[in-house]
Amino acid sequence: MQKVVKTDQTVVDEVERSKWKHTLGTLAKDWRLYVLLVPMLVFLVLFKYLPIAGILTGFKWGNDATQLNSQWTGFTWLGKVFLNGTVSNAFWKAFRNTFVNSMYGLIFGFPIPIILALLFSEIKNMTYRSIVQVCAYLPHFVSAIVITQIIRLWCYGEATKTPGMLYQLFNFFGWNVSDNGKTSTLTLLAHPKWFRPIYQVSGVWEGSGYGSIVYFAAILAISPVSYEAARIDGATKMQQIRYVTFPGMAPTLAIMLITRIGHILNIGYEKIILLVDDSVTAWENSDVISTYVYRMTGKSVHSDNVNPMIGIVMDLFNALLAMVLVLGANAISRRVSSTSLF
Repeated sequence: MQKVVKTDQTVVDEVERSKWKHTLGTLAKDWRLYVLLVPMLVFLVLFKYLPIAGILTGFKWGNDATQLNSQWTGFTWLGKVFLNGTVSNAFWKAFRNTFVNSMYGLIFGFPIPIILALLFSEIKNMTYRSIVQVCAYLPHFVSAIVITQIIRLWCYGEATKTPGMLYQLFNFFGWNVSDNGKTSTLTLLAHPKWFRPIYQVSGVWEGSGYGSIVYFAAILAISPVSYEAARIDGATKMQQIRYVTFPGMAPTLAIMLITRIGHILNIGYEKIILLVDDSVTAWENSDVISTYVYRMTGKSVHSDNVNPMIGIVMDLFNALLAMVLVLGANAISRRVSSTSLF
């Protein structure tokens, strides 16, 4: 019998064939799971990848990115954003508000879901814990229209009607809600100094309960043996949280912090548009990049000097800066804790 000698190329070819055979076998076996990916892929293509073509508008004359024969302008519109007096001032004000609001949201909004998860984990009665968790999650599932309308009713202070609860509370403590007569509208949302706290507190109330789900799952994944060992060593409850719970949650905390930093310059315009009052002063601390871009498209009643191209390059700059923040936070996390997204 003739002995077949396999060369290195033959071995490589067999490995390749077996790999594809294994892959096709896995697809055929679990085809139902892969079918579930189709709607997500369609969504990504339609709403994430196809709109990328619109970025061309920011580097051409005209409002239609499909006009392939349009003249290229290079970085003309980007130069207007950073150098033009009126546009540049409006952009940097929106950028400042975006950064400040996001930092406040990170400082106050990031720890509260962790604290809630720790409190939930200490509730031993399953029925009571389920009820409390559902009540905490509920604001996240309420429509933004309903949430903003409730906030507006609380903040409204028209003399011919019953003033809102929050408006009455501010008056009771003697806090200035008239803004020295700068605005005629009797609502807290019309005053720049009150809009930012109201926006942040309502955001924490709306999202902290739902955000605690991930941290609560991370706490439940910690082995009870670790807590038993800590109690045997005489550790108090706070020491158990410090030396057992937090180290066990560390990978989850790092990943969630990286993703949160990635959204630090991404504040949606929906809630702000619905909350802000129809006054000029109300936009002083509430105007962020997304609302400014929205107004630049001419789709808002507050639109002024509409220029979609400038709005596009603003949004593109914001997206690139957010990507840099994600990459930087991921690199720092990988170097410090060996935990990263990629």
